Amino acid sequence: MRTRSIVLALTATAIASTGMTTPASAAPGLAVTTTLRQAIRTLPVAEEDRTGYARTKFRHWVDADRDGCSTRAEVLLAEAVEPPAVSGQCTISGGMWHSYYDDTDVPSARSLDIDHMVPLAEAWDSGASDWSAQERQDYANDLGDIRSLAAVTARENRSKADQDPREWLPTDPGARCRYLQEWVVVKARWQLSADPGEVAALADLASGCHDGRITYTPAR
Repeated sequence: MRTRSIVLALTATAIASTGMTTPASAAPGLAVTTTLRQAIRTLPVAEEDRTGYARTKFRHWVDADRDGCSTRAEVLLAEAVEPPAVSGQCTISGGMWHSYYDDTDVPSARSLDIDHMVPLAEAWDSGASDWSAQERQDYANDLGDIRSLAAVTARENRSKADQDPREWLPTDPGARCRYLQEWVVVKARWQLSADPGEVAALADLASGCHDGRITYTPAR
C-alpha cells in the first residue's frame, strides 16, 4: 500500500541532492525547487478550450498497485488523522479526517469526497486534451504528490466543482494560501497551462502569501 510519507522522504532526498532548480533546467524525475511567485510566472499561458471534454476520458479511482485499495481508499488511508479499520477488499470503517478547505473534522469516510486539486475539466482545458488515455488516467489517480488529491467535505468539493482560484477558494480563509500553492504545484507538475485571467488572479492572491520555497517533481 502506498503511503505519502514515502513520497515526502523521496522528495526531501531529491531536494538535498539537486538544490534549487527551475522548470526549464529540471531533468526528468528530478525535483524542481522554486517559489510560489516564480512558479506562477513560469506557468505556460494559453486560452482554455473545453471542446470534446468528458469526465469519462479520465479513468479514476483505479487500483494501480493492485493491493486491493482504489486511489480513493489510498488517499483516505493516507490522510486519516485517526486511522480507520480496514477489512475485506479495503473496506474502511471508523477513523477521523480533517477537511482543510473548511477546517472541519469528519468522522466518516462516506462524508468525504476526494478532490482533484486541479479539476479534471480544468486539466482538459489546460492541455490534457492532447494527452493519451494513459496519461489522463495517471493524472486522475496521481499518488506521486500529496498535493494532487485531497480528502475534503463533499459540500466543499461540490461547491468548487470545476472552478479555478479566480472563481472559487476554500471557505476557511486560513486555508487559501495553502490551496493556492497546491493548485500551482499541480499545474506545474503536469505542465498544464493557465489562461490570462487565471494567471492574474494567482499573482494577486500570491501577493498576500508567504513566498517560501516549494518543491515538486514533474510528472511528464
